[in-house]
Amino acid sequence: QVQLVESGGGLVQAGGSLRLSCAASGRSFSSYSMAWFRQAPGKEREFVASSRWSDSHLYYTSSVTDSVNSRFTISRDNAKNTVFLQMNSLKPEDTAVYYCAAGAYSASQQSYGYWGQGTQVTVSS
Repeated sequence: QVQLVESGGGLVQAGGSLRLSCAASGRSFSSYSMAWFRQAPGKEREFVASSRWSDSHLYYTSSVTDSVNSRFTISRDNAKNTVFLQMNSLKPEDTAVYYCAAGAYSASQQSYGYWGQGTQVTVSS
């Protein structure tokens, strides 16, 4: 079992930055791929980024959206059972609830069996 708790969301002006954190409890955190998804009002949940460890190397996949790739960075600290999402140059269209997930390395929601409750990010223009 893995429990996930996100934090770090809030209200920020366009152009600003936020760093989201996701603290995981339970065993074998390092064996899980960790991902961030987001869901904007009226839209489907979408993949943002995922990370996994293999042979001591960190692999990550970012969103297929170039805009997100150049501004968001996923990282993780296995010693602290925490995954982060650094978001820079935020835009109003980044407004969404951001969810942390644990599971298999994938951009598909169906690959993740554990989800946090979400943290709201609101970007004002």
